Amino acid sequence: MVERCEEEADMVILKRMSLVFAALIVAAGIGWILIGPEWRALLAHQPYGRDVLFWNQAQRDAGFRMIDRIPFVIESHAIAHGDTARDLPEGEPLDLGLDLDAYLAANRTAGLVILQDGKVRLERYEMGFRPDGRWTSFSVAKSLTSTLVGAAVKDGAIRSLDDPVSDYIDELKGSAYDGVTVRQVLTMTSGIDWNEDYSDPQSDVARFDQQEAEPGRSALATYMAGLGRAHPAGEVWNYSTGETNLIGVLVSRATGRNLGGYLSEKIWAPYGMAQDATWLLGNDGHEISGCCIQASVRDFARFGQFMLEGGKAGGQNVLPEGWIEAATVTQADIGSPGEGYGYQWWTWDDGSYQADGIFGQGIFIDPNRNLVIASNASWTSALGDTGGEWEARKAFYKAVQHAIDMEAASPLGDAVP
Repeated sequence: MVERCEEEADMVILKRMSLVFAALIVAAGIGWILIGPEWRALLAHQPYGRDVLFWNQAQRDAGFRMIDRIPFVIESHAIAHGDTARDLPEGEPLDLGLDLDAYLAANRTAGLVILQDGKVRLERYEMGFRPDGRWTSFSVAKSLTSTLVGAAVKDGAIRSLDDPVSDYIDELKGSAYDGVTVRQVLTMTSGIDWNEDYSDPQSDVARFDQQEAEPGRSALATYMAGLGRAHPAGEVWNYSTGETNLIGVLVSRATGRNLGGYLSEKIWAPYGMAQDATWLLGNDGHEISGCCIQASVRDFARFGQFMLEGGKAGGQNVLPEGWIEAATVTQADIGSPGEGYGYQWWTWDDGSYQADGIFGQGIFIDPNRNLVIASNASWTSALGDTGGEWEARKAFYKAVQHAIDMEAASPLGDAVP
C-alpha cells in the first residue's frame, strides 16, 4: 500500500513537472513571437562583438538596424528630436525607367528615400526594414561631424580652421600632429600614417577602438597621437576615419558638449527631424565621430535637405557664411577623375556631393536638381567592390538625375522614357 501511494505521488509530481515544463515551452514560444522579427533575427545571428567589420552577412543584416539597441555590444548617446517634425509632402511619383525591384534586391537596399524640391518622389523599404526603424550610418556620420565643426566656428567655439588642432586637443601635443591645422584634418591631408584597410584586423581602422581609456584623456586622441608621419602636412590626401574621430573630439572640447547633444541642439531638433537618433560610443564614452549615427532613412534625407537649404534650422543660420560652398567642393585631390574630397564630403565635378558609408549607406545631394537621395543597405562587402554594389549605386544616382532631366525637358513636365 505504501509503495503504491509513493508511486502515485511520484506520478503526480511528474505530471506537475511536465505541465510546468510545457508551460515554460509555451511561454518561451509566445515570448519568441512577441519580441518581434528584428530581435528574433538578432538572437539567431548574434554579433561576435563590437567590431562590425568582421561580422558575417546574417549578422550585418540583423545588426545594422539594431546596433544601438544591444548595450552588451556597444553604448550610445541619444540625439533628441524636437517637438515638431518637418513635413515631407508627397510629390509626383518618379519614373526611373528601370527595374527598381531588381536594383534594390541586387544592391541589398533596406531603405530608400528620394526628395526633389523637398517632396518625396520615391520611397521604398526592403529586407523587413520599416520607415520608423533606425539603421546605422557608418561613415555618413563623417559629413555630419564636419558640419558640427562649421556650427562650432559659427558659435565662436573654434576660432579658425587654420589653428593647430593641438590647440584644442592636449593629447596631440608633442606628437606628429604638431603643426597640423584643423583644416588639414578636415580634408584628411594631415600626412599622418593611417591604414584604412577594412579587411585587415591589424589596420588602424580595426584597432583604434581597442585603445584603453585613461582617466581624463580621450582614447581616440591617444591612439592618434601614437601614429607617425607619412607625408608633409597638407600635401597628400589619405582617407582616415581617425581624422574624423579627432574632429569629433575637437568639437566636444571646443564647445564643452557631447556630440549627440550638440547635434540635437544645432540641427536635429530645430530643423524638425521626426525621430530620436543615436550615436555610438567608444571605450572612453565619447562618440565615435567617424562612424555610426543611427537614424531613419527619412531623417537622413532631411539632413540632406538641410544642406540644400543652406544650413538653416529653426529660422537661424547654423553655419558660417560660405561654409557649405567650401565644404562641398574639392579641397583635396583623391586621384580619381571627376571626383574629390571637401570637408568630409565626397565631391563630383557636376556640383553634386555625397556622404558615404561602408556597406552601402549614403546621402547624395545634387543642388542643381534640388535632389536628395538617402539610402541604407547591407552590401556583401564594406566597399561594395566584391558584389559590384558600389558601381550599381553610382549608376542608380545617374539614372535618377537622368529621369529628372527628362521630366524637365518634357513640355508637360511628365517623365518620358
